[in-house]
Amino acid sequence: MIALRTLLFLYLLILFDGCTGTTNNEDSDATKRPFNFVILFADDLGYGDLGVYGHPTIRTPRLDKMAGEGQKWTNFYVGASVCTPSRAALLTGRLPVRNGMTSRINRVLFPDSDNGLPAEEITLAEQLKKAGYATACVGKWHLGSKEQYLPTNNGFDYYYGIPYSNDMDNVADMKAIGGYMKFWSSEAHRSINSFNVPLMRNTEVIERPANQHTITKRYTDESIKFMAEHKSSPFFVYLAYNLPHVPLFASETFEDTSPRGLYGDVVEEIDYNVGRVLDTLTAMGLAENTIVVFTSDNGPWLIMNQEGGSAGLLSNGKGSTWEGGMREPCIFWSPGNIKPGLVTGIGSTMDLYTTFSTLAGVPIPNDRVVDGVDLSATLFKGDPSPRNEMFYYRGDWLYAVRVGDYKAHYITQEAYEPEFTRHDPPELYNISVDPSEKFDIAADHPEIIEQINEVVRKHNEKLIKGPDMLKDRGNQKLN
Repeated sequence: MIALRTLLFLYLLILFDGCTGTTNNEDSDATKRPFNFVILFADDLGYGDLGVYGHPTIRTPRLDKMAGEGQKWTNFYVGASVCTPSRAALLTGRLPVRNGMTSRINRVLFPDSDNGLPAEEITLAEQLKKAGYATACVGKWHLGSKEQYLPTNNGFDYYYGIPYSNDMDNVADMKAIGGYMKFWSSEAHRSINSFNVPLMRNTEVIERPANQHTITKRYTDESIKFMAEHKSSPFFVYLAYNLPHVPLFASETFEDTSPRGLYGDVVEEIDYNVGRVLDTLTAMGLAENTIVVFTSDNGPWLIMNQEGGSAGLLSNGKGSTWEGGMREPCIFWSPGNIKPGLVTGIGSTMDLYTTFSTLAGVPIPNDRVVDGVDLSATLFKGDPSPRNEMFYYRGDWLYAVRVGDYKAHYITQEAYEPEFTRHDPPELYNISVDPSEKFDIAADHPEIIEQINEVVRKHNEKLIKGPDMLKDRGNQKLN
């Protein structure tokens, strides 16, 4: 009798499912809407600047929680160690040397730079537009400040932010203060009026100088508003905070609250606003349909002393091709999708281009070299990362190459010193064993150097460098 009742119950259950048209897998690919994508990009944040990456006094509870619920990557790289080429790498999925967004003359774009991101480059926003995504860029752009180079001409429906670094348009009297570095130890650098940086909405300047005390909150407000307005369709939000790049400004709520001082105030305010983004996605019921990634554009600006960040145990910082210049904290979050855990495999901001395009069902352009790889299997299944190589460029010169655990330095140079040293054979470090790059083991491993040399040979064989888009400023052409 019990068996008969059980069979009858199963029959009715199957009949009910058939009548309602449902399946036991309600989250099947056929019914699930496309992923939204949110990139949270800090500026000059070091590898060691978050609690979850080991900082002892900067409190980042929301990013720590985000890492616990998602994936924390410990070998994640940017495409360059300074702002402009790094951002170009993220948004095009390509090494900046390929599109000319890197230079040995001017390492970044300036307010009077003639050029910007080439029109023929296909940005991640343009990729996602092909799949019907609404797209917004909020925050620092730094890929060209003339109208034809702004986000709204590069695939973004909406732009709210500053067009270049927050220390540019410096109108302080440097001569009276005693020079650039003395300026940063004077009270003048703590005034927003020393930096005549424009805040823009689309192509219109709406505030100048931008009030940088409130800018982190306002960037987050604009991003939340955009997500709310487009919650019924897939969206891509690129939220690029222009801090903790100097000059440092915190809101009244966060100023003088961190044991780490003003730098800590700024990072803790970013952490709080990251939490606001995640809470908003959860409240709107979009957390399970959104992939959020948090990282930074390059390592800490160490020459700024206490107003610069920390690379933790990594060597050097911003401007260099040592690990501290290009290896960044990176956290992926998407409840029910991202497999939580610690990922020690290699990843890059360039991989976001390929991964997000693939998840959106958009083919990768086949008329150019795209350097990003698809990280989907690592994110969703916990498979090993498919990336095994990383190229470290400074300008259009290749300084170092990582293959697996090993990194060869062909050229070394301090971040902001003109002298450089070529190495033949290259210096060699096992950066899984020696992440601080202290122990050169080249003499012990000629076979590994030969293996990396072969990777370099194949890379150079197919490399076509783009024309230098950063060298020309103020209509003064340089040969």
